[in-house]
Amino acid sequence: MTTVTARERLVAAAVEAFAEKGFTATTTRDIASRAGMSPAAVYVHHDSKESLLFHVSLEGHRAALDVMRRAIGEGGSSVEVLRRVVHDFSRWHAANSRVGRIVQYEFDALTPEHRAEVATLRRDIEHAMRDVLQRGVDEGELAVVDVSGTALAILSLSIDLVRWYRPREGGASAEQLAALHADLAERMVAVA
Repeated sequence: MTTVTARERLVAAAVEAFAEKGFTATTTRDIASRAGMSPAAVYVHHDSKESLLFHVSLEGHRAALDVMRRAIGEGGSSVEVLRRVVHDFSRWHAANSRVGRIVQYEFDALTPEHRAEVATLRRDIEHAMRDVLQRGVDEGELAVVDVSGTALAILSLSIDLVRWYRPREGGASAEQLAALHADLAERMVAVA
């Protein structure tokens, strides 16, 4: 049996509160209450509500980038790699839609220093997709005129689903969305 630490409870409570109320409307008292802690306990682990948001954002971006890197690392043809990257990246966003919504919509609430650090991870994600596409173009498997623009469009399939995807409300599962997005990405760029 895994024991959940106080910090993990606090982060989970922050995700719940930020996703439900937004960063600005959430208080440290809200977070502490959801975690079953006193408001002062928040400051044992984080010096501010913003640093808690930064932690959630940083960990979310790192996890999403790791998903991409693992998918790329499995190898295969350019089309197989593209499909796997889009599939896994979309599945991660669907499975973690609350975190995804927070890190996308609360980015401007971060301090300039924290925004810069998260922006570096966003660029790494974008570069990883560009590299997948460029490899496919170089190998003649993908037909892409604008690699940078196409990378952003394909990433948007996954990232933007956090705006509307609600796993508890029925509809497509995370796996179904991931498969759809992989198909769409292939149809967008594969050489016919």
